[in-house]
Amino acid sequence: MSGPRSYVRVALPLPLNQTFTYAVDGTPPRAGTRVLVPFQREERIGFVVGHGGEEGVKRIRSVLTVMDTEPSVTESQLRLARWMADYYITSVGIALRTMLPSVLSDTSRDVVTLLDGPKGKLSLRESRLVEALASGTGQSVRALNRGLRMGSIWPEIRTLTAAGVVSVETLPPRPAPVKTERVVNVARWIEDIEELNQLVGRARRQAEAYQALAGSGGTVELAHLTGQAGFSRSVIKGLEEKGLAVIEDREVERDPFADIATGEDPSHTPTDRQQEVIRALISEYDVGPTKPFLLHGVTGSGKTLVYMEVLEHVLARGGGAIVLVPEISLTPQTVARFRARFGDQVAVLHSALSDGERFDAWRQLRSGRRRIAVGARSALFAPVADLGVIVVDEEHDGSYKQSEAPRYQARDMAVLRGAQEGALCVLGSATPALESWHNVERGKFRLVSLPDRVGGGSLPPVRVIDLREERKKSKEASSGGKGAARSEAGLVLTTPLVEAVRDRLRRGEQTILLLNRRGYSSFVQCRECGDVEICPACSISLTYHRGTNRLVCHHCRHEQPAPKRCPRCGSTDLSFRGLGTEQVERVVAEHFPEARLARMDVDTTSGKWSHHEILGRVERREVDILLGTQMIAKGLDFPGVTLVGVVNADVGMHLPDFRATERTFQLLSQVAGRAGRGKLGGEVLIQTALPQHYAIQAATEHDYVTFAARELKERQHPAYPPLVRLVNVVVSSPVPEDAAANAEAAGRWLRTRGTPGLPVEVIGPAPSPIERLHKRWRWHLLLRSVSVKDIGAVARRLQSDFRPRGPDVRIVIDRDPSALL
Repeated sequence: MSGPRSYVRVALPLPLNQTFTYAVDGTPPRAGTRVLVPFQREERIGFVVGHGGEEGVKRIRSVLTVMDTEPSVTESQLRLARWMADYYITSVGIALRTMLPSVLSDTSRDVVTLLDGPKGKLSLRESRLVEALASGTGQSVRALNRGLRMGSIWPEIRTLTAAGVVSVETLPPRPAPVKTERVVNVARWIEDIEELNQLVGRARRQAEAYQALAGSGGTVELAHLTGQAGFSRSVIKGLEEKGLAVIEDREVERDPFADIATGEDPSHTPTDRQQEVIRALISEYDVGPTKPFLLHGVTGSGKTLVYMEVLEHVLARGGGAIVLVPEISLTPQTVARFRARFGDQVAVLHSALSDGERFDAWRQLRSGRRRIAVGARSALFAPVADLGVIVVDEEHDGSYKQSEAPRYQARDMAVLRGAQEGALCVLGSATPALESWHNVERGKFRLVSLPDRVGGGSLPPVRVIDLREERKKSKEASSGGKGAARSEAGLVLTTPLVEAVRDRLRRGEQTILLLNRRGYSSFVQCRECGDVEICPACSISLTYHRGTNRLVCHHCRHEQPAPKRCPRCGSTDLSFRGLGTEQVERVVAEHFPEARLARMDVDTTSGKWSHHEILGRVERREVDILLGTQMIAKGLDFPGVTLVGVVNADVGMHLPDFRATERTFQLLSQVAGRAGRGKLGGEVLIQTALPQHYAIQAATEHDYVTFAARELKERQHPAYPPLVRLVNVVVSSPVPEDAAANAEAAGRWLRTRGTPGLPVEVIGPAPSPIERLHKRWRWHLLLRSVSVKDIGAVARRLQSDFRPRGPDVRIVIDRDPSALL
């Protein structure tokens, strides 16, 4: 670059509430452009957010490289990032990083290399890390994390580095992974066969290769010519030397869903009620959207058809679309439906794809070659040109809340992006979040409803089975209850549920069984002294997994061999308590040996296409009983499923979280909706020890409105969202005393300096419900207010002005938390 020197302000993806001024030669790059800049001892990719000056800056360093010819971040995305950073109390750089494929905002890479053999005794996690590095070549921390699946490995890296066992080297960011393939192109067209023969002489194979190349349009993959076509590499080289062909690299865009069968688009005619909703949404789009829509439709009411009809209208008028789904498990089925309708207009964005696949999908959308983005939470930020509609399917789902900075709620950000870009925003669910329902009651959202199932079907009847009574019957019968299925955890399947499953097996129909807890046993306890195996890094019990015979922490991924003796008293009398999907799977297999069984939880779906493979088997009727956690409860449409059984509806009901009851109702209602979606009808059986609880009763009646009214009343005293706004402030440290002291200090600071004169209440501090997590002790306090503006001002003041004391004390500010655990 040449020309006069200018200055730009750069936002870095770091938790720093400021931008940095850098010098650049020539014309300054536009806002949204990525630049490689020196920062401390590293090189980092940052984002130009405006022009700057040298006033007040002591030492201005220069931009190393301008990485974009066109800004990677659009003006509308930059505007959205500024709002998100301000509202969710984070930096603009972190917000911008969230909006791009990771390869575009990649920082310096930390590469770990094994220096020497282990010195002294290593922990299990340290041993696994050393074993992974045994090849001797350095590996990136990201790759190690992905391969080891142990959660964060930085504590082990720091320990091993201090001991001289490993070294850590920081490498500069890599370029974006563009995939290429070698192709052979005709360099000179020869029409006359005699002229060709003269040019190649006696090399007949060269003439044949040229004719094959020309006959294929002038471009053929090199691998095809040297493979299936049978020409040697020397033959192709001969064509090159004679100037008849040239070998070049051609860019290839990856499409991970290209080989997934979509089938034909079934031509469904919308029902009168669907047509009424479609007209309302299209009319709003045509005149210019003013309010978001909440589409409240019972399970099986045809919400997806409504979405697709609206998208058809928007695309016909030159607009683009974003469709969000909450689970990776829903993505293949959703993609198949939308691709059957819209073909190659659909690009997919979600975390299970490789960096390169996400990068290619992003480029296809940015260039306008594809106009519909389908994916999970982060697909909200897809660079869709002329955005016309945003659909948030299953809008109530907790996975729309980001757990790391920026801790955004995708449902709320979809509403905001729609408002900023003049796009129609449609939130759909059979069990809407209470926040959305409350917004309807206040007139902020418009409500459209689909109260009936399509095709004249009805919602399945729901029968509640009282576990208390069934356990009494089971104890009275020496065999464990007529027909009941038991395990070491006690009663698993009651007699009515066993008989219902057996009836479906006789009729060749399918069953779904839900238990929202994975593993084999919830914990291991010594019968002699009562000791329970606790995670050494978290204050929760370890879950026993029988398949691997290991104890696993489902938070930090610590694992250890299952004990044979109590580590406290040495007794061999150990009790494996509680119930998980792994144990239910064994019980079901023993009770129904003829059934074809599939289990779907985090443990069985770690592979890239495992969700798709399991659901494909269910769809092809190769599975009689599908057992799983909450990932099987929503969005899936299998006409052969006529029975849904909830093994224990009370899991999660009594968690110390204000949303526990709402989540239970949503889960039960959603899984109940998987039954009876075909002509065969269906039935739902819910096993519970709380049959009279209002959430259970409302789920039994498929009555969302009654549940919402009761739950909103429950949240009045004490006040909880959506009636007030919350900010959860979590203070953590490896030293328990530091966590407690800083939480107390933060509480005092807020009461004396942060909130005086403002209608913001400070609650706490107190130990977090999960007091220790990832070797860090945690305390939290809550900010509560009816004022969005005031509670935000207090949270920002806390972040900028309060200084914790201690060597490793962290403060996390979570605005609009989805959970308080």
